[in-house]
Amino acid sequence: MPRKQCAYSLYELLLTLSLVAIIAGLGIPSFSRIAARSAMHAEINALFHAVHLARKESIMRKRVVSLCPSRDLTTCSPGEDWTPGWLMFENTDLDSPPRRDPGEPLLQAHRVGETVRITANRRGFTLRATHKRATNGTFIVCDREGRTAPVALVVSYTGRPRVAEKTPRGEPYFCAD
Repeated sequence: MPRKQCAYSLYELLLTLSLVAIIAGLGIPSFSRIAARSAMHAEINALFHAVHLARKESIMRKRVVSLCPSRDLTTCSPGEDWTPGWLMFENTDLDSPPRRDPGEPLLQAHRVGETVRITANRRGFTLRATHKRATNGTFIVCDREGRTAPVALVVSYTGRPRVAEKTPRGEPYFCAD
């Protein structure tokens, strides 16, 4: 008895491929936004934990601990662009804005991911033991391609960070070009 062959017609194959292309076309931009948001949140979390750790270290060491932007992860960079990365160090000479000098212990160095851009309204953040104020300010974390809305990390005078998606006036944060 001859075997019956099973196959797809050209019409069925084209219809299936068209459906796959449509579904992929709808899903890829969503996935791109999810990946961008995930990368941004990874950097926000790193900053959040760095501020907490700096605050904790300043209390434990009874010394000033500072965060500053850094291009080479060994010295502080001028300006308010934190995109390349940042340093956390014990600021023994209390300079302001903070600058890591030879002999000052490096507590942490962080390189920022390539798809994220970070700016701040400060050239450095200094955290002191509980009896003095810390540097307050705001970090703005953006996706370089603008696939998702920017998020801010706001540092209070007590050195406590919080994540915010809108300004105190209720307006969204924006990324400067």
